[in-house]
Amino acid sequence: MTDVTSSKSVRRPHHWRHDLIELAALFTAVVVADTIAKSIVKGPDGPYLLVFSAVALVATATFHTWWARRHSHAPPAVDTGGRTAPAPVTVTVTVPATGTGTAPDEPGAPSGETTLWRMRTTVQDTPGSLAALCTVLARLGVDILTLQTHPLARGTVDEFLLRAPVELSAQDLARETAAAGGRDTWTERADAHDLVDTPTRVLGLATRTALDAAELPLALRQLLGRCTLHSVPALSLTGRPLGEQAPVEGVLEETVMRLRDPHGGTLIVERPYLPFTPTEFARARALVELDARLGPRLPRSRDVLTLPEGNEITVRRADQRDLPAARAMHDRCSARTLGLRYHGPVGDADRYLDHLLSPRFGRTLAVQTASGRLVALGHLLWDGDETEVALMVEDDWQRRGIGSELLHRLVALAEEAGCASVYAVTQASNTGMVAAMRALSLPLDYQIEEGTLVITARLTAAPAPSPSLPHGEVRRAER
Repeated sequence: MTDVTSSKSVRRPHHWRHDLIELAALFTAVVVADTIAKSIVKGPDGPYLLVFSAVALVATATFHTWWARRHSHAPPAVDTGGRTAPAPVTVTVTVPATGTGTAPDEPGAPSGETTLWRMRTTVQDTPGSLAALCTVLARLGVDILTLQTHPLARGTVDEFLLRAPVELSAQDLARETAAAGGRDTWTERADAHDLVDTPTRVLGLATRTALDAAELPLALRQLLGRCTLHSVPALSLTGRPLGEQAPVEGVLEETVMRLRDPHGGTLIVERPYLPFTPTEFARARALVELDARLGPRLPRSRDVLTLPEGNEITVRRADQRDLPAARAMHDRCSARTLGLRYHGPVGDADRYLDHLLSPRFGRTLAVQTASGRLVALGHLLWDGDETEVALMVEDDWQRRGIGSELLHRLVALAEEAGCASVYAVTQASNTGMVAAMRALSLPLDYQIEEGTLVITARLTAAPAPSPSLPHGEVRRAER
């Protein structure tokens, strides 16, 4: 258990004036008592009255001391326009070592099962507002695991990670939060991955972005939660401007965020169910600026495979720097191969390459021969909340298992990125692509519309080992 708000002992100031007044009062009381005692002692019952008075004085002093000690720890009431400020609340945050539950033998552990919730609510930026909300959560048996604050022009957005009793519903949690002064409350189920603190998570996303330019869209999604990211290039395939480019500092419009793409164009992030805060906007802009400063970059590793006939090929990541080699491969491909890949006029095929090789739209794998000639491309393309896979193999290198090898690697990249499914758009006559999708050993859905076949693979299980190169040899090399 980690205490994030430690109580500090307060030393009360010593006032010498109070001591002087008490000494004068004691002196006066002694004089008065002596005078009365001399008058009483001369009477017949003088000694008895003197003893009784002493007992009464001791009892009164004892009661006064007890009363003063009992009420001296209460903070003085502060007038806030007719209201009394609540007593200060100390919030204790517990971070479990593993799992999402609390050990039953921990002190103060809640009884029964618990559930993790992410909750965001807006409260007034006034003293005591957060304390009132924490008091309500404590009364409900809710444990605060992490807390982030997002200052706004009016109010503050507080984002909590909570461990709550399993019987506490999201509606009850939102209702009690509203009663404590929260508004625009949003709740969502969380899991053990959310237990990582925000600075650590942001540093991890920055590291992934620094190693691979294609990670920026994925990093923005993980940073901002469930959102949709669109990358709009500055020019269309025909060279026509596609709209006004976002300024360098970016634009924040409630649920829409527009950021300048360092590679040209605009990154548009949308989250209709929850407005972005200035803090989130600053974090997203910092990731984009990091990407711009580092420039083009790819992971350095590459795999060298030996085909069954003995030829060696290299599988590596590709980007827009491979554009000349990709265009040369297009020139060597037949019109049928290009038609099966792009489903459109063959003469426009080269226009798609700059878009496909851009890391903003996904990840690309390239296959090159020992002489360095590019003979195949595999693309994993981000399409909103969905992911598309596409393959093209040069005619002379088809039916050697290269397409299946690329597809298995692309599916592995999709799983690594957290995608739930991938789909391929092809023609029903493209038996090679259909066979490669079936070789994934994943649940497949088929949909045919006007001669176009869409095959969707649900990534519910890890793909089977690639059967494409049964007699080949794979070794990893570094550039």
